[in-house]
Amino acid sequence: MAVSNEVLNIIERVDPLEPALDKLVRFLCPNIISFILEEKRKNPELGFRFFIWAAKRKRFQSWVPKNLIADMLAEDGGFYLYWNVLDKLKFSGIPIASNAFAALIWGYWKVNKAEKAVEAFGRMKDFDCKPNIYTYNMILHIAVQKDAILLALAVYNVMLKLNSQPNSSTFNILIDGLCKSGRTHDALALFDEMTERGVLPSKITYTVILSGLCQAKRTDDAYRLLNVMNTRGCRPDFVTYNALLNGFCKLGRVDEAHALLRSFENEGYLMDIKGYTCLIDGFVRTKRIDEAQSVFKKLFEKNVVPDVVLYTTMIRGLSGAGRVKEALSLLRDMTGRGVQPDTQCYNTLIKGFCDMGVLDQARSLQLEISENDCFPDTYTYSIVICGMCRNGLVEEARHIFNEMEKLGCFPSVVTFNTLIDGLCKAGELEEAHLMFYKMEIGKNPSLFLRLSQGADRVLDSVSLQKMIEKLCETGIINGALKLFQELQVKGHFPDSITYGTLIDGLQRVGRVDESFKLFDQMSKNGCMPSAEVYKSLMTWSCRRGQISIAFSLWFQYLRNHAVRDGEVIGLIEKHLEKGDLEKVVRGLLEIDLKRADFDSSPYNIWLIGMCQECKPHEALKIFSLLVEFHVMVSAPSCVMLIHSLCEEGNLDLAVEVFLYTLERGVRLMPRICNKLLQSLLRSQDKAQHAFGLLERMRSTGYNLDDYLHRGTRSLFRQRNRRGTENLSHG
Repeated sequence: MAVSNEVLNIIERVDPLEPALDKLVRFLCPNIISFILEEKRKNPELGFRFFIWAAKRKRFQSWVPKNLIADMLAEDGGFYLYWNVLDKLKFSGIPIASNAFAALIWGYWKVNKAEKAVEAFGRMKDFDCKPNIYTYNMILHIAVQKDAILLALAVYNVMLKLNSQPNSSTFNILIDGLCKSGRTHDALALFDEMTERGVLPSKITYTVILSGLCQAKRTDDAYRLLNVMNTRGCRPDFVTYNALLNGFCKLGRVDEAHALLRSFENEGYLMDIKGYTCLIDGFVRTKRIDEAQSVFKKLFEKNVVPDVVLYTTMIRGLSGAGRVKEALSLLRDMTGRGVQPDTQCYNTLIKGFCDMGVLDQARSLQLEISENDCFPDTYTYSIVICGMCRNGLVEEARHIFNEMEKLGCFPSVVTFNTLIDGLCKAGELEEAHLMFYKMEIGKNPSLFLRLSQGADRVLDSVSLQKMIEKLCETGIINGALKLFQELQVKGHFPDSITYGTLIDGLQRVGRVDESFKLFDQMSKNGCMPSAEVYKSLMTWSCRRGQISIAFSLWFQYLRNHAVRDGEVIGLIEKHLEKGDLEKVVRGLLEIDLKRADFDSSPYNIWLIGMCQECKPHEALKIFSLLVEFHVMVSAPSCVMLIHSLCEEGNLDLAVEVFLYTLERGVRLMPRICNKLLQSLLRSQDKAQHAFGLLERMRSTGYNLDDYLHRGTRSLFRQRNRRGTENLSHG
């Protein structure tokens, strides 16, 4: 503890701290280094400097301090502070060890910033810091994990040029990367180079090569390599055995795999869950389901609990054999044992039900996925769409296809092709043609535009914006988003109209959060939203029953215009918070009517919104205020209000609104006129009003022959007969 306190004292009080710390080296160990770093988490800059000093000494190397540094880097401003310390040390002429950069690279990798990790590696030369083998291996590992095998090979060549000798780990990483990228021949060549350089292959090296050979379907070569491995005194482990078993089983050579298994067991191999999965998968591939079930049952006898991969393999086998009820039973058994099915597991069973034509069960399972904290993926939707099309349910398939995009799940080429095939078979060739264009636009919208307008056509911002509008109009929102991003990359800045079109398009397909994010992005990008953009969002908010948001949006618009009286708007907002709608609308009208460019649209939007939310009396308040202030109420607003009042049975007020339209020469569509007349004719005490209203309609130019529906005429005749009968009885 005394040593730790002395170190802390030096770190906090001595500058430069390195010479003073050098005197304490023999008293320090990795545990003390870790303790000091924990103590300095609240002052990471000092902690980083201490770690960089410790990184020079091999005896202090341990994963614990490296992981502590990675955690400190991940905190706010961590990377900036670390670079700041490096710059100070460089300026002071204090040497920096390779392991200090290795920790930085590891920190970037842990927060999924591979590009930054590579950038940090590239900047080492700026600090006169030569990478050691550990740092080289770390950057090779990152490159391989990101499928950048060419980058990894380039780094390896730099190593050799700088006379940095690769070790066993270097070759293991590169051989693994080459095998996974399908370059088995190059992996074998590197394996030979490894032995030529005097680096002995380890158990890991042999297993990586053996797995690569199996992946390339060279299973016999893999088996020969296993024998070479044994003769060289390198004993295989369960990972090696499982890799070879998997290779034979995937080629359908299950009997040979079984024979190998017995020989492996004689050598002390105990089959684990992965070994069982390989064997069962082999039986499933060769349609030997009963044998697969037999092995599966033995698991429980040996107290081995199957995992989700093994359950999925077994479910795939049963589903493929048409035994979907057994497969579903296995899914329920799986959840009963606490093993959570993933999306792939559900997809396997959904495909089984679709193949059998049991589409209701398939759809039910698709919906069940979300209930179990999983999410349907493109493959899930493709399976169900394929099943629907195969059974002639093309309309249902199209509905599911549209559902995909609303949920942000993008169709693959397979999904498009499945639906196109279904549409063609159903004789809907025009729809199939349109779907083909949708697919092309979705894959490369700008390329499609070029092809459709000529190869020599140069795309400008106007062309791209027009295309975005067309895509939104036809519901191809993902294509529109791709074009929108491309427009900005090319240096074209979208205007308010383009933003508004895309925001409206996102709202139209139910992607509400994305539309509001784009709305917020407008101002940040220097594009002030126009009144039309605000009104579009207000309209959609009202349709979704979010009238308070519709009001808030308009207040936001008012505040963003300097000509407005901010204090008055603030007072009106307080009325909204109290729920006093009448004072809100009255206050806004008093402000708005002073403007030369007064726009009644927001008031009509709110009025319609109240009707949509079944609040006709609130809508009527807005209507009355607009009439009081001599503001024209739009025809759609009147239609919605009349409809809502009729539904509520408040026919007197509905008639008043209708008379308002007659007085102002506004002619409404037949549907709402018939709705009002029929409501009056069906009532006990208002029927006579219908006859009076009919005369008013005729006198203002309504063509009743065209306007009156058959049902309305029938009700008028019935009422006429009753009137005649009443007179005769009188």
